[in-house]
Amino acid sequence: MLRSFAVYCLLLLPGLCFSVAATTRAADPLLPGTQPLEWEGDIAAKMVDGIDRFLLRETAAAIALRERHWRRDLSSPLAYAESLEPNRKRLAHILGLRDARPAFAGIEIVATTTRSARVGRGDGFEVIAVRWRALDGVDAEGLLLTPTGRPPRADVIALPDADQTPEMIAGLAPGVPPASQYARRLAESGCRVLVPLLINRDLQTRGGKSVLTNREWLYRPSFVLGRHLIGYELQKTLAAVDAYAAERDERKDERPIAIVGYGEGGMLSLYAAALDPRLESAAVCGFFGSCDSLWQQGVDRNVFGLLEQFGDAELAAMVAPRRLVIEASPTPQAVFNSKGGAPGRLETPSLEHIRSEAARANKLTAGLTEQPWLILLGDNQPPFAQTETLQALLPGVPAVKEALAHDEPGMAPQPLGPPRDLAARHQRQMLQIERHTQAVLEESAYVRKAYMSKIDASSLEKYADTIEPYREHFRREVIGNFDRPLLPPQVRSRLRYDQPKWLGYDVVLDVFPDVFAYGVLLLPKDLKPGDKRPVVVCQHGLEGRPKDTIEGDHRAYHDYAARLCEQGFIVFAPQNPYIGGDRFRTLQRKANPLQKSLFSIMVPQHQQIVDWLGTLPHVDAERIGFYGLSYGGKSAMRIPALVDGYCLSICSADFNEWVRKNASTRARYSYVWTGEYEIFEFDLGSTFNYAEMAALIAPRPFMVERGHFDGVAEDEEVAFEFAKVRRRYAVDLGLPERCEIEWFVGPHMIHGKGTFAFLKKHLRWPETEVPE
Repeated sequence: MLRSFAVYCLLLLPGLCFSVAATTRAADPLLPGTQPLEWEGDIAAKMVDGIDRFLLRETAAAIALRERHWRRDLSSPLAYAESLEPNRKRLAHILGLRDARPAFAGIEIVATTTRSARVGRGDGFEVIAVRWRALDGVDAEGLLLTPTGRPPRADVIALPDADQTPEMIAGLAPGVPPASQYARRLAESGCRVLVPLLINRDLQTRGGKSVLTNREWLYRPSFVLGRHLIGYELQKTLAAVDAYAAERDERKDERPIAIVGYGEGGMLSLYAAALDPRLESAAVCGFFGSCDSLWQQGVDRNVFGLLEQFGDAELAAMVAPRRLVIEASPTPQAVFNSKGGAPGRLETPSLEHIRSEAARANKLTAGLTEQPWLILLGDNQPPFAQTETLQALLPGVPAVKEALAHDEPGMAPQPLGPPRDLAARHQRQMLQIERHTQAVLEESAYVRKAYMSKIDASSLEKYADTIEPYREHFRREVIGNFDRPLLPPQVRSRLRYDQPKWLGYDVVLDVFPDVFAYGVLLLPKDLKPGDKRPVVVCQHGLEGRPKDTIEGDHRAYHDYAARLCEQGFIVFAPQNPYIGGDRFRTLQRKANPLQKSLFSIMVPQHQQIVDWLGTLPHVDAERIGFYGLSYGGKSAMRIPALVDGYCLSICSADFNEWVRKNASTRARYSYVWTGEYEIFEFDLGSTFNYAEMAALIAPRPFMVERGHFDGVAEDEEVAFEFAKVRRRYAVDLGLPERCEIEWFVGPHMIHGKGTFAFLKKHLRWPETEVPE
């Protein structure tokens, strides 16, 4: 297909058969066969704006595309539940529920020799401090409200918002109005209520660098390792379901199990009910209608690929025919302006949107049951967790409904014993999750080794065959792929540089609607008819521009694109869209819920560039190499792995033990406490570190350029990860000459010594003296 596209380009641009030596004397304002480029202003900003419009359209279009992922069987509730199983597995996967919960060992009371577990007493119930095991090394902590003098009428899990403590919704601490103390009100009505603590949104300085919310701090390493803060809190919630279900099985009764939550707790209630049919009913307050605006919310809600299959309606429909109560109530209000963290805000969805999503859920399940299963209440006015909502939660327990009919709660619960150190409890919960992520990080190398074990390197042919499924997984599950054809490039150009040895042209090519590729093409002036030369694509780093690689002797680039052109290479310096601070970083936020990333845009941009370069008369399409620095080095690990046409790749000032750099809460150069909140890629820990990405580039030549003073990573980390790549080439493939690393005494920059020699060797270009 790519070759036929190249033929199309040749037919489209017949005027490209030209001699640069002949045309450059006249300093042509545009490349022959191209249209004039007449854009004014900042083309890089225009690129980011166009990608933004494209991603917003893709988000709006996601609803119509979701049905291809569903095979709902509405013939019976049992058939329906079975038909949802693949979707439940997918939802669990992207929410990070990877680790098996240990066998239920019971709910433990939290007491000491000097302090009772009883922390409060209310009207007809007592409050006990409890914990229960969720994962190895991760406990849930919170409160258990249990009726006194009578058996419980129902077992309920009550999830507070992230900025509410269990004590607040139990009535033992200020912060929630009595009418909304839903754990207390359900306990007063005869329910046993288990209330887990959630991680709050408080801001803390991390690593002396960034000020992040507690939730973002734990989200970052979890996400890279295929886990999620949402997943950890769901594990705690589902472990509570395990507890209730185990006790019910032991009693051999039918006491219902229900869940209710507000804000963050409402989100978890919806996810939990969608995942676990043991929850017979659920109430979601102050959250429903929020999924479509994930990119605007706290980054800890970012779920890679959520909107591809799931919106609020789809999640709600997974609860049917069980009872789901949606309360339209004001959401917790929050604005995230953390220093170095992801900006965002929590806002109440419109009542119209909430009603629309509820109607979609009913439509998705039409015919499944004659009884209404979804109850929509509220008008986006306070209070939250209203009486009518709690009454609707347990329709099969009339006594609870009757007890809740009294609008006024009973007497305020009374604390018992000395005050508990709630800050220490929260810190324990934070530390347990952090330690679990670090244990997963240590195990991840073994997981990746097992994952890559199906590669057969006994011959280059077998290697090519067996690496391809990994490349496809990388394309779709890690990077993300837009399944749409490239547009005809409609190449536009204008003369930008006229130097003694070369000409430079601004070039723009269409890629997708509103998405274009842009860069500067450098052509040596000594090109003659019939010449076929190699091309080096020189990629800038974070906040860079093509000109940084060409002029001004930038401290990181040292004009390496111009220097390569002066040595006879044709050079293309692309503009990548990682420019503009939060403006480009929010592109990642928009892309992730669609199971996409920034590289989902950059890969097709580069494919269009390479295809077009291959049509130029003086270009040898088989000799196009990639050489990028910093974020361009990050690109060097991903783009050549997926773009058909790059014959080699050089990663400069970036190569390292990438998973550790992203997930370690101890490593000196970790990203967990820096401002690059867009850098994290979902589930790399289980799949592709840099050695595994390099395996996707192999057997094509691959090189690393590394300055000893580069703050990207420690030398030891770079050497450790490169050793695995070197072994792949030298031992597995028998091609040691195709894999090199150059160490030099210097900082984060292009050195341009060993790499230039590597380019000349593998692009088969005559050796010339490399200027100092």
